[in-house]
Amino acid sequence: MAKPRVLILRAPGANCDLETEFAFNQAGAVAERVHVNRLREEPHRLRRYQILAIPGGFTYGDDVAAGKLLAVQLAHFLRDALHEFRSQEKLILGICNGFQVLLKAGLIVPPDEDGPIATLTHNDIGRFVDRWVYLKVQSDLSPFLQGIDLLYLPVAHGEGKFLCREPWLLQGLEQTGQLVLRYVDAQGRPGPFPINPNGSQGDVAGLCDITGRVLGLMPHPERHLFHTQHPRWTRTDWKEEGDGMRLFRNAVDYFA
Repeated sequence: MAKPRVLILRAPGANCDLETEFAFNQAGAVAERVHVNRLREEPHRLRRYQILAIPGGFTYGDDVAAGKLLAVQLAHFLRDALHEFRSQEKLILGICNGFQVLLKAGLIVPPDEDGPIATLTHNDIGRFVDRWVYLKVQSDLSPFLQGIDLLYLPVAHGEGKFLCREPWLLQGLEQTGQLVLRYVDAQGRPGPFPINPNGSQGDVAGLCDITGRVLGLMPHPERHLFHTQHPRWTRTDWKEEGDGMRLFRNAVDYFA
């Protein structure tokens, strides 16, 4: 059976594209990094792939807001190609900065007549946060998260606080199953910092679109593929495979 092909979208300031490419290749896909300028020149290139991944980093230096400039490019120059891609039941993944991009481009939660429904903004603690967190899977809507209950992954961001325009909008996302990941402790219980590392409304760590095939999350699954990637790997009895690998394997298995 042919391996699914993955386009890893690069942009100036992205710094997790190699790790994301490696993760998909380890999971059994064939991944290729493509610069956003090349994709703008040839939007039809997307038709060659089954998965689109936008990795973490600081695209365009996050000069306007985290992920905003790349989101504008996607919304204005690649809108038709991306909607065609999604309509063909293919998968889209945004990690950290990629989540910020997908959300601000309207690819996870489209804006309504009053504007954007949600955003990702500055952490409550007022600074960059870099730590390991637990995530509880709240919904089985996303193919990326099938069969997963709890994940242990690192976060590294300055603007990861999820915030809805109105509280009832968050309730709507939960009711539709789009609120797929929440920050919790090791026992699966929500709590304040450091359990919720950024102050996200509703402890939201990840969202998917209404189909489940577009997923964005702030933590980095590509940074926990092997037990040796954890800073305490020599002092703890870890599983050989890190929690993040399950997400990438699910994406590949979706096309089996």
